[in-house]
Amino acid sequence: MSDTTHEGAVALSTPPSADAGLSAAELAAKYGLTVSGARPGLFEYVRQLWGRRHFITAFSRAKLTAQYSQAKLGQLWQVATPLLNALVYYLIFGLILGTSRGMSKEVFIPFLVTGVFVFTFTQSSVMAGVRAISGNLGLVRALHFPRASLPVSFSLQQLQQLLYSMIVLVIVIVGFGSYPTLSWLLVVPALIMQFVFNTGLALIMARLGSKTPDLAQLMPFVMRTWMYASGVMFSITVMLEDQPDWVGRVLQYNPAAIYMDLIRYALIDGYGSENLPPHVWIVGLAWAAFIGLAGFVYFWKAEERYGRG
Repeated sequence: MSDTTHEGAVALSTPPSADAGLSAAELAAKYGLTVSGARPGLFEYVRQLWGRRHFITAFSRAKLTAQYSQAKLGQLWQVATPLLNALVYYLIFGLILGTSRGMSKEVFIPFLVTGVFVFTFTQSSVMAGVRAISGNLGLVRALHFPRASLPVSFSLQQLQQLLYSMIVLVIVIVGFGSYPTLSWLLVVPALIMQFVFNTGLALIMARLGSKTPDLAQLMPFVMRTWMYASGVMFSITVMLEDQPDWVGRVLQYNPAAIYMDLIRYALIDGYGSENLPPHVWIVGLAWAAFIGLAGFVYFWKAEERYGRG
């Protein structure tokens, strides 16, 4: 179609577009366009995360292998580090401060080593979660994948490290007279609950750490305080017997103490049910379900903001 101007030139004109007058949102809806990096629905997010399960496991194994690649002893440090920590705590707390009272050496040393190994699992998961996003910005900005894959992968890495450490833990426990029984099978549900709890906590810390890098400098002090309040180096019931009953209950029901005591109860012959708070399995399950679900939802709600700004 053409029109002639007053100077005799020919000007071409086109019919009005069918998209004229549509807003950006209407155009996007018409042509099936979506916002890049938009947060999917919660169930869709879970489906996407499950689809990346091979990446999560491979990434956790690679991180675990690379962790001590520069050290001459290599992967032996996975076991040596918590074992050396347990030795230091035994010298300071067991021998000098006498926190072993109420327990024989055959019970206290496995008690202490178990506590150090199990609490280190939670501590390392939290510290890795803080840096899960902020420490992997190149990966986050370069590829599109559910960002929860990173903190979940780091928690899985710490679980694998604990399982390696359990070999030494079993040797220590057997060496001090606690031999395998059916109760050792209780370690499996206890570790599953702790893993879910740790993963939820790592997801929470990953979101907080993505916007506040200084959190990584603060968390070691928080974790050290939590360790001292969780009965890693002493029996809460014995050490606080002169304190009001509610103080001991609060410390016993904190999740780190719950999971440590469940595993101690399962593995150590001289550590009986009298050292556990009432309804301990229900409380452990409740902590895992609440923190695991709340942490996942809390992290998912900021999915589209990770790696930006």
